[in-house]
Amino acid sequence: MKSKNDRKLQIIEAAIKIFAHKGFYNAKVADVAREAGIADGTIYLYFKNKDDILISLFETKMEEFLGRFHTVIHEKVDSKKKLESFIELYFKLIEEDQNLAEVFQVELRQSSKFLKDYHNQKFIDFLNIIGQIIREGQQKGEFRTDFRINTMKIAIFGALDELARQWILSEDPKFNLKDAALEMTQTFIAGLRPIRRGDVL
Repeated sequence: MKSKNDRKLQIIEAAIKIFAHKGFYNAKVADVAREAGIADGTIYLYFKNKDDILISLFETKMEEFLGRFHTVIHEKVDSKKKLESFIELYFKLIEEDQNLAEVFQVELRQSSKFLKDYHNQKFIDFLNIIGQIIREGQQKGEFRTDFRINTMKIAIFGALDELARQWILSEDPKFNLKDAALEMTQTFIAGLRPIRRGDVL
C-alpha cells in the first residue's frame, strides 16, 4: 500500500503530464485521476482543487530544483563558474523534462490563484541563488558593483525564462539549449566584468 506522500507524488506526476498535454485551463481533475489510475474522489483527499494541485506541483518540483542548484553552485569557487553552472543547469532541467518545463513556463501563468494569491517563496529562493552568486562576485572583485543586485538577478532570470519559453513553444527544429547556455553565460559575464581604466563602453 502506498504512503500518503507516495500517493501525492503519483498525482503530481500525473498532473504534470495532463497539464502539459491538455493545458491547465482545459484539464479536469478527473483527467488527472484517470492518468494516475485512481478514483476521482481520491484526488480530494490530497488536494482542494485543480489550482491546489498546480501549486503543490510547483512547490514539490522547485524544492528538488533548489537542491540541485545549491549542489552545483557549491562545487564551484569562482563566481563566474558558479553563474555558468547555474545557467547550464537551468537549461538542462528544461530539456530533461519537457512536460514539466511546459507546465512551469506556460501553464502556471493560466492560474489566477497562482499569479495573484500565492506567496511564491520558492521562486524568491531561486532568485536569491542568482543574487548570492552576484554578491560573492562583487565581494571578490570579479563582478562590477555599479548596479543593484535585485535588478540584475531579475534581469538574468528574465532572459533565461524567455529563452526557455520560446524553446518550448517553438516548432521543430528547436535551437540548441547548450549553445543558448553558452551565449547567455558569455553575455552576462561580459556585462558583469569590472570596468577597467581605458575600457570602451
